[in-house]
Amino acid sequence: MTNALILPQNCVAFAVANPLSGPDHEVAGWFHAHLTPAFVSVLRAFTDFGCAEWIGILLCALVLFFAWKRWWPSLVTLIIAVPGGMLLNEWLKVLVHRQRPFVDGPFVDWSGYSFASGHTIGATLLYGQLLLFVLPALKTRYWRVLCIFSAAFLVLLVGFSRIALGAHFLTDVLAAIVFGIIWLMLCMALARPLRRSRAGSSVVPVAVPASVELALASLPEPQLAVTSEMARQ
Repeated sequence: MTNALILPQNCVAFAVANPLSGPDHEVAGWFHAHLTPAFVSVLRAFTDFGCAEWIGILLCALVLFFAWKRWWPSLVTLIIAVPGGMLLNEWLKVLVHRQRPFVDGPFVDWSGYSFASGHTIGATLLYGQLLLFVLPALKTRYWRVLCIFSAAFLVLLVGFSRIALGAHFLTDVLAAIVFGIIWLMLCMALARPLRRSRAGSSVVPVAVPASVELALASLPEPQLAVTSEMARQ
């Protein structure tokens, strides 16, 4: 839902034509015609993996954990990637100004604009960023592939539930996934200098005792180089 408090009052909306309007409406209409109360209950359980409440709980837990571990680059990257990307998506909804597939009906309980899917981009950003955090620590190919497929499955599950519920068109979900991946790649590229500076500042110099320094000062130049290296070892 678009919140007027986070958007400029004089924001200009652009009605963007949908070149895939035909397939979009066909898919949305087919699912809407086959919805049942039991199917809706299952879909709503799936869509909760991308809801704002669930993402907020996980974000709070991760922020506290990263702050406790003093992993500041990861903390900054997480905040910019997930909440920042979701905020940009809210602005995108107002700019595109696309209406929902269905605005009334027995299973409709949403408002706001449709493009791009907020639940889907939230899931893409959250699980994608968690995947980027975890992958470098995984040593075996099996666990890497398992984590990649798990993150992709959760994102697709959320996207499918949004289409089947009639909350979004197919192109809304696909655009959210693409925009989420692009935003994660941009955040990852911008975070590299921060991580490098953090790694450089964590280098601890080796302290040499004063007695050893006095002994080294009295040695000739060739012996001084060799003995200095031994002292640091």
